[in-house]
Amino acid sequence: MSTILIIGGAGYIGSHVVLEFLNAGHEVSVLDNMSSGQQINLQAQAKFVHGDIQDRMKLKEVFQNHYDAVIHLAALKAAGESMFVPDQYSIQNINGTLNILDAMSKSSCKTFIFSSSAAVYGMPEYLPMDEKHPLQPINYYGFTKLEVERFLGWFDQLKDIKFASLRYFNAAGYDTKKRIKGLEKNPANLLPIILETVMGIRPEMSVFGNDYPTPDGTCIRDYIHVSDLAIAHLKAFESILKTKQSLKLNLATGKGFSVLDMIKATEQVTGQKVNYSITDRREGDPAELYAKADLAKEIMDWEATQSDLENLVRSTWEVYKLNNIEQ
Repeated sequence: MSTILIIGGAGYIGSHVVLEFLNAGHEVSVLDNMSSGQQINLQAQAKFVHGDIQDRMKLKEVFQNHYDAVIHLAALKAAGESMFVPDQYSIQNINGTLNILDAMSKSSCKTFIFSSSAAVYGMPEYLPMDEKHPLQPINYYGFTKLEVERFLGWFDQLKDIKFASLRYFNAAGYDTKKRIKGLEKNPANLLPIILETVMGIRPEMSVFGNDYPTPDGTCIRDYIHVSDLAIAHLKAFESILKTKQSLKLNLATGKGFSVLDMIKATEQVTGQKVNYSITDRREGDPAELYAKADLAKEIMDWEATQSDLENLVRSTWEVYKLNNIEQ
């Protein structure tokens, strides 16, 4: 059994990561400022510390405990928003991570699992994208993730902090046993927006462009079930323990679903029509974006097993229905 600190563990992805580490028998502590995390997502078996990664004194206090690994998911993540408030993204994503690394450097903890992003790659030069793809972010959010990866390389070299930088594609879905019930506040991702439209929370949704060179004219993205992502964090930790080597890995399915695929699947699962309108393309949206995760399979025997379209939609719909009943 290891002791794990999960920063951002009350959030959407973080709470699923907490579940996986608890299921594997580890002792888990969650540090969260609850700006987007939710009380309902906290597991009774995990210790909870209310704190902020901008509070260096709090981090110093937290790291007086011994941890075998830190998992960092406390970032701002809306790519579009990052272009308007780069200062906020610099403070939270770059400065916040450096505060954690500084506290780690002064402690006995030498393993760091980082929630990175496919946004480090920018526009695809070839598909499926792999880890050798050029790194040219086209939004400030992606830039912050890439900068942190560069810092991590130095902290590995100078402080012997081994890291896994996990480059996610589009996280979707919920724990199929409904142990995570907190819905994201103000979601920016496609599937929650579709379901908010079904529930009447939104009167309608926009589909940005239907004239792309794809089978149905709408953008194609690589959607990965959040439980698959959570398992990957656990496997990355186990891999670093075993090999003492840092990792930079894609977490993806190798295929994509279009916006209309997601809408049609939601209509089939819910039995309700999705009210949408076609609007202009968004600037910077590539027609297709998907990746391969062969390296994750090779290095840590990970692959997505829960990311079929029906499971992505159904597991999310079940939690939305649960929330609707409880209200």
